[in-house]
Amino acid sequence: QVQLVESGGGLVQAGGSLRLSCSASGLTFSSYGMDWFRQAPGKEREFVARFTFSNGGMASYGESVQGRFTISRDDAKNTVYLQMNSLKPEDTAIYYCAARKWGVARYEYWGQGTQVTVSS
Repeated sequence: QVQLVESGGGLVQAGGSLRLSCSASGLTFSSYGMDWFRQAPGKEREFVARFTFSNGGMASYGESVQGRFTISRDDAKNTVYLQMNSLKPEDTAIYYCAARKWGVARYEYWGQGTQVTVSS
């Protein structure tokens, strides 16, 4: 059974930092791109970050987080991370990781999400 478990969310003041983790089990981690999304109350789900290629050499980010967030992954630990710096109140959302096979657009698995709240 595949599980994606996010952690690291919490309450932080504007300008602060958080690092989210998403640990995966039940799948061949190196075969999957692990992407980050977020959803704020009353808003559509928004793309946050992904690696474009399986070698981890190129990442892409949503426009609203570009330059502030950094995605990384540790295949030995079956974990993907999202380092979030210079947080803003508008970053408040539930953050989800999602798994897709490299080269495939469809997401096969989603985590349950972790809440990030940024106070002004």
